[in-house]
Amino acid sequence: MIEVKNLVKKYGTHLAVDHLDFQLEPGRIYGFLGPNGAGKSTTMNIMTGYLGATEGQVVIDGHDILKEPEEAKKHIGYLPELPPLYMDMTVSEYLEFAAELKELPRKEREDSVQKVMDITRLNDVQFRLIKNLSKGYRQRVGLAQAILGFPDIIILDEPTVGLDPKQIIEIRELIRDMAKEHTVILSSHILAEVREVCDYIMIISKGKLVASDTPENLEHLMAGQNSLEIETKAKPEDVRRILKEVSGIERMEFDRTKDATTYAKIEVKSGSGREQDLREAVFLAFAEAGCPLLMLKASRASLEEVFMELTQAEEVAADAGDL
Repeated sequence: MIEVKNLVKKYGTHLAVDHLDFQLEPGRIYGFLGPNGAGKSTTMNIMTGYLGATEGQVVIDGHDILKEPEEAKKHIGYLPELPPLYMDMTVSEYLEFAAELKELPRKEREDSVQKVMDITRLNDVQFRLIKNLSKGYRQRVGLAQAILGFPDIIILDEPTVGLDPKQIIEIRELIRDMAKEHTVILSSHILAEVREVCDYIMIISKGKLVASDTPENLEHLMAGQNSLEIETKAKPEDVRRILKEVSGIERMEFDRTKDATTYAKIEVKSGSGREQDLREAVFLAFAEAGCPLLMLKASRASLEEVFMELTQAEEVAADAGDL
């Protein structure tokens, strides 16, 4: 549905987007994740035709965004980080105006406006001036204009920035609802948000795509840092002796808790975490030793840890290249 091929964007000597290549399939919520200044918004602006690329190509449903902009844009709804709202219009006036700009057939405009207000739950404020709405409702108005005409692809750039927790939850629910009938691309630097709503994540750093996979598989990238946590009444030296019988352990860390139990963190050897779950082996080892476990749980690297590892590695590589 969307193909990005060797995409490059330069601002003078600054390389904002560095030879990006990826393909997005229908029926998913994609998270476009990266630190501030990583090139997320620039890439989205090129994908939607708001910016021209220095090099490369963006193909939307078979239409090149540069060579066939009108046809390509018919398949895209876009919500920029700052929604393009006219504050002195009412909600219904603005959406009717947006429908006209999108060249929706006149006989379909009223029904289309009503449908998007139903989806975004704007009916109660449709006759109010946009300038008198809360930020959360303004964001809903921006979402409503993005889905007017019901394009195949909805692109959302930082849709929850500046919202309070209740408004964030409401916008996330709207995104999930939209994903039932649209492909959604969500840009954010908020890891919890991306983890919560996205089926597939792309991490960009310094204008480069450094990872692309499901949230679960991205967390597996840090397999060498996967670990088990256990708690037992055995002494640390006994725990170490029991665990010597378990293969696949890189190292152990011990901490004596106040109620005389031993807490241990077991680091799994690199490369074995994804294929091998050591919980059963650890449980059986303690059972055979007649030593009960009070706690046994797996602890995988979080998406935050994966993000920091990948983006920091890219920054180090970029800095080294400048030397």
